[in-house]
Amino acid sequence: MEVKVIARSRQFQEQLEALLDRVETGGSRLSFEDTREMARLYRICSARLAVQRSRARDPEAIRYLNALCVRAFTRLQVSPVRKQRLPDFFFADFPRVLAATAWLQAVVAILMLVGALAGASVVAENPAALYDCIPASFYPPGQLETLMDSREARADFLERKPVSFGFKSIFSAALFTHNLSVGVLSFAAGILAGIPTLILVFYNGLTLGAFAWIFSRDSMWPMFWAWMLPHAIPELLAITMCSTAGLLLGRAVVAPGRQTVSAALRAAGRPALEMVAAAMPLLVVAAFIESFIRQSTLSSPARFLAAAIALGSIAGYVWYVFRLARRPIQPDLTWLLK
Repeated sequence: MEVKVIARSRQFQEQLEALLDRVETGGSRLSFEDTREMARLYRICSARLAVQRSRARDPEAIRYLNALCVRAFTRLQVSPVRKQRLPDFFFADFPRVLAATAWLQAVVAILMLVGALAGASVVAENPAALYDCIPASFYPPGQLETLMDSREARADFLERKPVSFGFKSIFSAALFTHNLSVGVLSFAAGILAGIPTLILVFYNGLTLGAFAWIFSRDSMWPMFWAWMLPHAIPELLAITMCSTAGLLLGRAVVAPGRQTVSAALRAAGRPALEMVAAAMPLLVVAAFIESFIRQSTLSSPARFLAAAIALGSIAGYVWYVFRLARRPIQPDLTWLLK
């Protein structure tokens, strides 16, 4: 019986050695099947090595088997789990979340665009509807009416005036607080089947379209878009991400699949919170641009350049996300060593 066990063990050793020689000689990476087979043989030879060490009968056999196990372990070793760093989040984990939710982001963007077109069309048809599309907390009704009726008022509104640093700082903090409340509301409202989130997205587009219509009727429209675009690009992207996070919660409530609603919400909670967390830096950037670039004496070309830099940065990150999403996911092989 012991002779059969020894023969069988030698067979396993020879198989492991042959597999290691083939991999090391060829210089190629292990395939999944080779990795699984090497892990199986490694476990068997490791157990055999422990037995031989306990008996201490054949030092030469122990050295040979130990060297064989070391070679196999070197090929099978898995890097220890590292603590997640901020670059790992933005360049490894979060891009996969963005790629997986691309269609929901498209839904939000299209709905916001439809809202903007609807807002511009409604106000162009009935200027009195301007007060229904733009909240009074943004601009008092009297100011909106003046902007709509007076070209001089619009020119004064877009005039580049120097503003003190202290006022810009306070204004930046207020803008960040306001935009953050809008983003968090769009996210949290998603728990109600996503319907309030969709309404908020449409209304934000409605407000944007109605306000853009005011300045699009004369030759000042380039100054308006130079005023608007630098901060609107990161701000609207952040709102889109928060709204997408809300729709993730809404989808978990409406269509949980084969799992319970609570389980679906737990599964959707992590990617949703990651999207909200990633939107925070964009809101900070938007508030900074809106305070320190929009309220400055920079020329229109310089403002368009700032908008182009923001758009180019976002496009570059989207390109990176697209490439990362096309890479095959590396399998977790730690279970092979257990």
